[in-house]
Amino acid sequence: MKILLVVASYFLGAFPTGFLLVRMSSRKDIREIGSGSTGATNVLRYGGWKMAIPVMIVDLLKGFLPAFLAVSLLADRRLAVWALLAAVLGHCYPVYLRFRGGKGVATTVGGFLYLAPLPLLISLGLTLLMLLCFRYVSLATLSGLLALPLLILLLTKETFLFWTGWLFFLLILFRHRENIKRLLAGTERKFGEKLNG
Repeated sequence: MKILLVVASYFLGAFPTGFLLVRMSSRKDIREIGSGSTGATNVLRYGGWKMAIPVMIVDLLKGFLPAFLAVSLLADRRLAVWALLAAVLGHCYPVYLRFRGGKGVATTVGGFLYLAPLPLLISLGLTLLMLLCFRYVSLATLSGLLALPLLILLLTKETFLFWTGWLFFLLILFRHRENIKRLLAGTERKFGEKLNG
């Protein structure tokens, strides 16, 4: 049952929300537009909030549901973390799209919203503050996720969640490697900038 949940979480996470919405609305491949990510930020730049909000909601649920089911059905918080990690890996490397997906942020947030709601909300507050100050989504996102494991340890004392929290941060940091290069080069797009085409 536990292995089945983890495997199912991967396939749930791999559901290509952004790709399908853009494909259905404009017949375009979001992976060939902007950053190439299938996530809500790239969809927002291409199609605006009307497209991005449904993508964000579904991607949040892809992380929330595995964590919720692991705890509510099997009473296993450690399993919840591994199921969430499988969902995030599915989102980042979806089998349906030849392993070219999003960056895992919304799916991670969805899972931690269930597992550590207060640390996650404070982390999101930091993310918003960084976004307002610098207007770079990537910088704001990474700053918030960097703080999340520390907030978990400080507020919940859950050492397993603290240590595994770094796995999520490192995965998302790796997925943002091109953004980091653009930040260092001064060519990263700021929040609110739309894509052409």
